[in-house]
Amino acid sequence: MKIKAFVFAAGLGTRLRPLTNDRPKALVNYDGIPLLKRVLDKVIASDIHDIVINVHHFPDQIIEYVRQNDFDANIRFSDERAYLRDTAGGLKFAEPFLDDADTILLYNVDILSDISLVDFISFHQKHGADVTLAVRDRKTSRYLMFDTADMSLCGWKNKTTGEQIVSKKTADSVDLAFSGIHLVNRDFIRQIPTVEKLSITPLYVQLANNFRILGYQHDQSEWMDVGKLEEFRNVLS
Repeated sequence: MKIKAFVFAAGLGTRLRPLTNDRPKALVNYDGIPLLKRVLDKVIASDIHDIVINVHHFPDQIIEYVRQNDFDANIRFSDERAYLRDTAGGLKFAEPFLDDADTILLYNVDILSDISLVDFISFHQKHGADVTLAVRDRKTSRYLMFDTADMSLCGWKNKTTGEQIVSKKTADSVDLAFSGIHLVNRDFIRQIPTVEKLSITPLYVQLANNFRILGYQHDQSEWMDVGKLEEFRNVLS
């Protein structure tokens, strides 16, 4: 099975301003190391050597950074500088770079975790999933709902507003927070509509009845979303 990785690095980084006033979020340092390097090193250490990075905000800085560093990978860029397409839209736009892979690892550049990608991929393969979402039992406002019988996605809810979307009825479900790390098979990408802008989480909920979308719970792993300025208070460099 051929696996490629797609790193979401095109965001404007508005939650990290003023750090992103002169650089992309991907090149903000966390404890002295750019976020992009942390993600690329982790992906490559998991024996994935074909990587696509989408770019929009200060794209030339990201391209130049990768070219100046000796990463043990074939890295290409999906250039969204003309239009920022969100997650599903960006993934669909990059499809020509990914169409020869069986499975694609999707990774948000502002996520730091020691999750074992090898175990994550093994789970995806063993359970014959079309999509596998890394999830955790943590406090947030928006949750994905999973059938406790088989950990298949069955809905979404916003506990702040009370809004809820049920994809399929289940006897019992558990609410878990998405970790920004996921695996998708090539055939799923082909089902993403070709539109200029589209978010992937609502699409997962919408297609939960048509695809085998599973949750992979990794509560034992360290995990941090460093896309917010407050996470950098004690480690800025």
